[in-house]
Amino acid sequence: MKAYLLSALMAALLASTGVQAQQKTSGVDLANIEPSVRLQDDFFLHLNGKWLAKTEIPSDKSSWGSFEKLDDDTKPQLRAIIEAAAANKSGAPEGQRIGDFFASYMDEARLEELHLLPLKQDFDRIATLNDKKLIPGLIAHFNRYGYTAPYGFVIHQDNKDSTRYVADIYQDGLSLPDRDYYLKKSDKKLADTLVKYEQHVTKMLTLAGNAHPAADAKAIVALETQLARLQWTKVQLRDPVKAYNKVPLNRLPKLAAGYDWTTWVNDTGIGGKTDYVIVSQPSYISGFNKLLNKTPLSTWKVYFQWQVLHANAPYLSRDFVQENFAFYGKVLSGTDEQQPRWKRGVNATDNALGEALGKLYVEQHFPPERKARMEALVKNLLEAYRESINTLDWMGPETKKQAQEKLAKFTTKIGYPNKWRDYSALVVGKGDLVGNVRRAQAFAYEKEVNKLGKPIDRDEWGMTPQTVNAYYNPELNEIVFPAAILQPPFFDADADDAVNYGAIGAVIGHEISHGFDDQGAQYDGDGNLRDWWTKADHKAFAAKTKQLVRQYNAFSPFKGYFVNGELTLGENIADNSGAAIAYKAYLISLNGKPAPVIDGLTGQQRFYMGFGQVWRAKIREAQQIVYLKTDPHSPDQFRANGTVRNQPGFYEAFGVKPGDKMYLAPKDRVIIW
Repeated sequence: MKAYLLSALMAALLASTGVQAQQKTSGVDLANIEPSVRLQDDFFLHLNGKWLAKTEIPSDKSSWGSFEKLDDDTKPQLRAIIEAAAANKSGAPEGQRIGDFFASYMDEARLEELHLLPLKQDFDRIATLNDKKLIPGLIAHFNRYGYTAPYGFVIHQDNKDSTRYVADIYQDGLSLPDRDYYLKKSDKKLADTLVKYEQHVTKMLTLAGNAHPAADAKAIVALETQLARLQWTKVQLRDPVKAYNKVPLNRLPKLAAGYDWTTWVNDTGIGGKTDYVIVSQPSYISGFNKLLNKTPLSTWKVYFQWQVLHANAPYLSRDFVQENFAFYGKVLSGTDEQQPRWKRGVNATDNALGEALGKLYVEQHFPPERKARMEALVKNLLEAYRESINTLDWMGPETKKQAQEKLAKFTTKIGYPNKWRDYSALVVGKGDLVGNVRRAQAFAYEKEVNKLGKPIDRDEWGMTPQTVNAYYNPELNEIVFPAAILQPPFFDADADDAVNYGAIGAVIGHEISHGFDDQGAQYDGDGNLRDWWTKADHKAFAAKTKQLVRQYNAFSPFKGYFVNGELTLGENIADNSGAAIAYKAYLISLNGKPAPVIDGLTGQQRFYMGFGQVWRAKIREAQQIVYLKTDPHSPDQFRANGTVRNQPGFYEAFGVKPGDKMYLAPKDRVIIW
């Protein structure tokens, strides 16, 4: 334990932040502990067993846990803000837009009256499509309004020149979560979902008045299946080096001969703003072009009609909304009931006017002292990381120096942005929900495209303050913690520090660690994709990550399905390293003094229990399959158990010994940062 302590000077500095002030409670939820299960045999189940036994997933949710509950708790708060804005009680300049957008969502009578009329312009454009040469222009139109198309693009910092923005073209075009749903015929659950998906498309086309719904649905599924065969896997997509393919605009025809890139470039609005793009999956783009040429125009037309219908289904009349939920809610996610309309309206308003809503949310629900205490915690975690890098036994001095330089350049954002987004150019009208959604999408789109050729906006946030989440951005080398996650069980102002270090401290450590996971470690402190590792350190790091992949590949949430250790590698590194760093930071915060015993638990025990109770969750089987196929995070129980069994402090805190099910021999434990 002494090895974790800093110099007396640093320890005094950390103590001066006040984070070790006397608290009233342990913060450990003792009522949900299951005593019949030994912690040393199943940490997750022991800590959360009673909660798991008595908790039912709400009928309108596909999963339920700490994240989902906090998100659900914010909904009434946001609704109150929206309704106050609508009544002009907030005095906020954006109040009218917020209120009108929500009102347009809640006006079901108007939606019944309109039926498919809001989609007429898109349907007419597709109906008059008489030549495949017009498809690039149509795809540009789809990109602008957020409709699924065979490919899309995103604006971000150039991975190898973080001082400028670039357009990055990526594979797209599927209506199911992953290519495996189309291609893995041996999986009965996925195969059944594909059959039901085709039935769903048939029903939706029937509601839309299509003359040949069954035949067209079959053609759509067959086309998406062909697109799926061309796509890179989720694991392949994790390699930022292979995905960096810089192509001058005038060289795009070599990638897809005969394809009208000029029209697409001009219609998207990127023309004249940049002279090159990044093509993330070149083989897919080439394959799509060949598929475009050999597939009948009639098939492409019904495919595009379907994508317009699919994208807008939640904003149409009741029959479309219900059928959309019947598949995407019930079949794909296993959810029994649709969320109340007001919650869906809040979500839609949040998606369209997130920062306008967030500004009001922060004013009402984020006390300034919470931000100050978080700043102290982040400072301690960063200091613990600096110490940890210096003591690594597997990394050489040259790479350590580079790692320290990167860590020193980290930017931290807490709670809310320094400047708020201006929505004054966004037109929102009552009684025009589809129009409002389209204009909001186009407004966000124009904001992104107009970044090209301009300086990097380092004040921009990728999440709104009311989002229950956090993130690391390698291109800006920043860690970001929105206001909504800074509350129990992640952060409890009334709880002992041990639990807060185990909960929000591990979240902070997690995000810092993304800068040094298998992907983030490929970027330097300025956000550039650059190899700053020695060959020997690359080899040592790779050996540790392979061992972690093997560990997680063995985890199974239910029979026949396993965690993909390669897909989840980055998050698993961040979970394990984040917990290790948070533990060190907690020990540092003690300033060499013993932690108090509260509720019969030592500080070290409370730390790990605070970490474990954050991950309590229940997930419907269908949704868990979606996550296993698409989510880079491991299932929650393995984020808890899989992490602590690699932590030496966990063994010390609870006396875990050989023969215990949670035990891993020291040689099998993966300790990276």
